[in-house]
Amino acid sequence: MNTRIAVIGSTEFIEKIESITSEIAGIDFDAYVYEKPTEAGMLVKKLKPCDALLFSGALPYYFSKKYHEHLPIPSFYLAQDEMSVASSLLSVLYHKKISPHRISVDVSNALIVKNVLTDLEIEMDPSYIMDYQEMLNDSFDISLITSYHHELWKEGFIDLALTSIHSVFDQLQLIGVPAMRMVDPRSSIFKALQDIRANTELIKSKSSQIAVCYVISDEANAHELVDGIAHEIQASVQLLEDFHFILYSTRGEIELLIKKNGLNYFFDKFKKNCKVGFGYGSTIMDADRHAKIALGFAEKNNEYKCGYILTEDKDLLGPFPQQTKQQRLKNDHPELLQVAKQTKLSPANISKIIQFSHSRQSVQFTAAELEDYLQVTRRTTERILKKLSDHGHVTIVGEEMTYSKGRPRAVYELNLPVYWI
Repeated sequence: MNTRIAVIGSTEFIEKIESITSEIAGIDFDAYVYEKPTEAGMLVKKLKPCDALLFSGALPYYFSKKYHEHLPIPSFYLAQDEMSVASSLLSVLYHKKISPHRISVDVSNALIVKNVLTDLEIEMDPSYIMDYQEMLNDSFDISLITSYHHELWKEGFIDLALTSIHSVFDQLQLIGVPAMRMVDPRSSIFKALQDIRANTELIKSKSSQIAVCYVISDEANAHELVDGIAHEIQASVQLLEDFHFILYSTRGEIELLIKKNGLNYFFDKFKKNCKVGFGYGSTIMDADRHAKIALGFAEKNNEYKCGYILTEDKDLLGPFPQQTKQQRLKNDHPELLQVAKQTKLSPANISKIIQFSHSRQSVQFTAAELEDYLQVTRRTTERILKKLSDHGHVTIVGEEMTYSKGRPRAVYELNLPVYWI
């Protein structure tokens, strides 16, 4: 089955896409044309059913973010790269006979221009390169980019404006400023479309995975509330025993529910105890096993309303609705497996400690901070730290005075390869 991609862009970009359509098998296109990037958001609202959405650049992607981030399909944009800049500079030199130091450029990332200039050993005044990514905010005005090029040309500093925004090119043409559009190489567009197709197929594959959900609640109308969420995720429901339900759906439906904030809305309806565990898997048995593990985490949580999700990759998401931290229960890195074996700590605890490190701005921490993150007792936390310390995986680097009377608290640092997973 072909992948259908909705493309939002300028007339020139759409024409470029259409010119290579015959070279790309397995992809169908729906074109949505704007005159200005600011119109992209309104075009998102007009999309017909499709598998993915492609914007012609960073600006239309940014201007329509509040619309496309809620779509049930993935969104992408064609990012400028070194190939685009190098091709554009070559075109200027060959066709216009203009030296790079007499050109002004606007891009979404100035670094790619500087990289090309460095590789080609070309000098160019940094003030002639505008990075509009840093300017993007609610009050951003595209005319600022037009004015930037216009002023440099009017003062005689440049002979040509090279712009990555088609509407800026049109404005510059109207006011008589020599301008050229940044080249979108066919190879870059071709690769982007192939990547989008591959990503979309992967997302579809994951979305169709089986999802099992266990719900335990002693709410008087629990059955009615569970039926409500079952309708939202197109699930079948079974009552296993009093206040114990099991639902069968798909990963895509669950993730769409979360994206719409529907899971939090479901928890809000419960006034009493409610524990939920979702599991994803390629088979019902895998999904069911993961759902039971996720439910186990929810039942251990002190909150009276709590839910977790365990994916097929052993990523634990939750707790919902309080927060959505991610923990990895699967520990398959050789060095970390060795750590788990040495310390006799479970892969889950090793994963939580690594995620704790990722979540912090400082590399140093106290037992109290780790205890708060792990949601375990001080005694359990100290036992974990001792096991790590005994094998050199954590060291005491100082002390922290408390605000009340008592012994100073030890300050620790991890000695683990926390960025390897």
